[in-house]
Amino acid sequence: MEPSAREPLVRTGSSSYQTFPGSTSKRLDKEYLRSLHNERLYLAVFAAVLGNFSFGFALVYPSPVIPALEAHPDPALRLDQHTASWFGSVFTLGAAAGGLSTMLLNDLLGRKLSIMFSAVPSALGLALLAGAQGFPMLLLGRILTGYAGGVTSASIPVYISEISHPGVRGMLGACPQLMAVLGSLILYALGLVLDWRWLAVAGEVPVLIMIILLCFMPSSPRFLLSQGKEGEALRSLCWLRGRDTDYGREYEQIKDSVRKQRAEYDAALVGLVRLFSVAIAAASMDKAGRKILLFVSAGVMLVSNLTMGLYVHFEPAAPNGTAANETLGSSARLPAEPTNYITLIPLLATMLFIMGYAMGWGPITWLLMSEILPLKARGVASGLCVVVSWLTAFTLTQFFLRVVDSFGLEVPFLFFALISAGNILFTGCCVPETKGSSLEQIESFFRTGRRSFMR
Repeated sequence: MEPSAREPLVRTGSSSYQTFPGSTSKRLDKEYLRSLHNERLYLAVFAAVLGNFSFGFALVYPSPVIPALEAHPDPALRLDQHTASWFGSVFTLGAAAGGLSTMLLNDLLGRKLSIMFSAVPSALGLALLAGAQGFPMLLLGRILTGYAGGVTSASIPVYISEISHPGVRGMLGACPQLMAVLGSLILYALGLVLDWRWLAVAGEVPVLIMIILLCFMPSSPRFLLSQGKEGEALRSLCWLRGRDTDYGREYEQIKDSVRKQRAEYDAALVGLVRLFSVAIAAASMDKAGRKILLFVSAGVMLVSNLTMGLYVHFEPAAPNGTAANETLGSSARLPAEPTNYITLIPLLATMLFIMGYAMGWGPITWLLMSEILPLKARGVASGLCVVVSWLTAFTLTQFFLRVVDSFGLEVPFLFFALISAGNILFTGCCVPETKGSSLEQIESFFRTGRRSFMR
């Protein structure tokens, strides 16, 4: 269904797009959203977020497994303090590599096929863990499951946002985090009744269900349009919205939006920084120690957030819309060079933050969680830690834009800078150095408060 010739052409900046008639656009939008059939959309989202379920499952797999392997009778599989550290942290290296490769996979294969592709390393990694005969197989299994998690965590939110409509996009956008929490909780529950090999076998089930369901789901209409496949894109949107809905108008808006998109390279740069930073953390964790990396990580995040907050507060907002075009038309009056240099600050500060997080508070917190929690409470306490972590992420995602609208963009950055300062104080006062200490020594320290146990 093509837009009516009576619809006005609305201009924003230097581009234009078709929209609904001015006085009735909001009413028609609401009528259109009410007319949609969401059952197939929900099914497609469920099929995709099974990848996040597998990610959450694999992420906390070491928590119940490390104690079992530390007491394993086979020397080839028995973990010591050094190998247990690698077994827990190498997952993040795989995830960083997976996120980096997704920048190519998302554009070459598409969002849906990228998620389906993640099933290959996920299934292979879990199979290696289930049938491991030595530490190299355990390590490779963790790397592969981490790689799959990196691919899914980068592809699934994009797929969901591109197939969803505004009426449910916020709700469906929270599903990946919720499914990751559910995957972690199921892992802890199964860990009470299954040994470490059968836990890996159980992890194959959601991977298999995901790959089967996704075979029947459509690709993202936006991706198909970006590839010039207009007929397939229209059929995809028809399947998602329902044949008897007015999906043609939404299709034209999506088509116009895709036409105005540019290719960007910031994501590639960010991915490289993240991979490099995680590699530094993995290589130095057992040499420099956990606490020094946490201090450096929090300090870097403090500086980057403070820089972003001050930049947003003191740098005048750039004009947009038609005014932006008028400003560009008289750009001879503006000092071009200084402005170009100043606008690099957000990108540099963002890369600095990602580097700081990836080299400390990202991977080390998960390792410390498995080290410092007492054996009797490790399953329950680990599950609670994961739940709090993901629910916090969900809460921040939900309220970020509201805070920005009410108080300004600088407020969240200054708030996170304050949190980073609190991280430094918390690390100095409460976090023990666990480098080179056995789990028994760590537990004795928390039970008695005597640092002599940590030597």
